[in-house]
Amino acid sequence: MKLTQRLASATLVTALPFTALADSAENKALVLEALENTLLAGNVEAVDQYFAEDIIQHNEMFASGIEAQKGVVGFLAGSGTFKADYLRVIADGNIVAVHARYEGFGETPVIGFDVFRVEDGKIAEHWDNLIPEAAPNPSGRTQIDGATEITDLDKTEANKALVEEFITKSLIEHADVNITDYISPVTYLQHNPMVADGLEGFGAFMARMAERGITMDYSEVHQVIGEGNFVLTLSEGALGGEPTAFYDLFRLENGLIVEHWDVIAPMPGPDAPHNEAGKF
Repeated sequence: MKLTQRLASATLVTALPFTALADSAENKALVLEALENTLLAGNVEAVDQYFAEDIIQHNEMFASGIEAQKGVVGFLAGSGTFKADYLRVIADGNIVAVHARYEGFGETPVIGFDVFRVEDGKIAEHWDNLIPEAAPNPSGRTQIDGATEITDLDKTEANKALVEEFITKSLIEHADVNITDYISPVTYLQHNPMVADGLEGFGAFMARMAERGITMDYSEVHQVIGEGNFVLTLSEGALGGEPTAFYDLFRLENGLIVEHWDVIAPMPGPDAPHNEAGKF
């Protein structure tokens, strides 16, 4: 099965250390190769080549360790219906994040972010957040369409800092911020299934939430992963008072957020089969 990759190559820039860029590119290639040759190929025997013996698993449905990873590959191979479309792949040192659409987990396809930590040439840790695919939002955008090209590699750290500051001040501290210091007032493309484009669309959504007495509170940002114009954050908090995991992907232009995708899912409950490593 072919691994779908709608990724554009980015030119290396001298403003960033060459070794860091090379390491990121190498780790990205390793993760994509691992996914193709294990999950998509349904090849259990290839798992040892790509995954660490003591891989730490943060998906509450699966245990940690290489044998559990082989079980995942075997299960998907046995289903006969598993498909994956990888839309965006960003690498930040030894961390590789994948934005994907999956079929074969049930009747409804799921949209997800998978995050991998690479150590000594193998995948040593995995986090994810998954949600059923929804209909296009009020602006006609889906959870996965939109820009894919990675640019502005020299702005990676600045973009990461801006996104982390935005989430910290506006969503955790609820500070009185000028939103246009973070989000473009001209272009803000929204891929959340319930939110329309623009600052007006975001404001209208938050007003509807308030009318229904539903609050959205972030409490902690666990990871900030960036490559050029793309930044992914892994955060936890509460939606409507229920513990929630928030994965947010932002695209930036000229120092401002211009596009946003997310996967918002409940935190694992006490009845989760495996939650030894925790969600984050």
